[in-house]
Amino acid sequence: MKTSHLIDLLATEAGPAPRALPARRIGAVVPFGWLASIAATLVLLGPIPASLWAEPAPWIKLAYAGGLASGALWLTTRLARPVARTGGPVISIVAVVILMALLGLTTLLAAPASERLAALLGHSWAHCPVNVLLLSLPTLAGALWALRGLAPTQARAAGLAAGLLAGAVGAMAYALSCIELSAAFVALWYSLGIALAGGLGALMGPWLLRW
Repeated sequence: MKTSHLIDLLATEAGPAPRALPARRIGAVVPFGWLASIAATLVLLGPIPASLWAEPAPWIKLAYAGGLASGALWLTTRLARPVARTGGPVISIVAVVILMALLGLTTLLAAPASERLAALLGHSWAHCPVNVLLLSLPTLAGALWALRGLAPTQARAAGLAAGLLAGAVGAMAYALSCIELSAAFVALWYSLGIALAGGLGALMGPWLLRW
């Protein structure tokens, strides 16, 4: 939204923008971004073996990324409006991260000392964060496009929230190809990939979302 448009809107006493508008606009792009990321995951990386769905690991990955995506979507829609109240969504995101960290730490400490490093690094620690970041790009592009049509006044924070949302969606897609079984691996390397996407969004926010 351009500054002149906002001034005209306020001058005509149109009242506050509907609260549901940011959620509808931003939420509409998420399924398309997720589907694009899923297609890229399955075509380029391939699906996990069907037998792996009997393990808790894929479900933990999806639950963690899904929880973060919900909190980040909430935060992004809040930051799409002026004078945003972000306490609730920030607490929800932090709570999800802490729960995952505690689960990862608990499982790591329960493993024999000689196996802990292997559990933490897995087979793909060097590729996981990069893959999550790359798979976040479709959702990030859509979320930033959606924010440009709204009224974010904190461009960097809005970009960060959009990046975290995109990273979480990318992580949900990557979970369909990731064969790692360790919760500690997920807590560290998935979180790093999501954080990288958040950082990219924060860098792009002031450039793309300025009025």
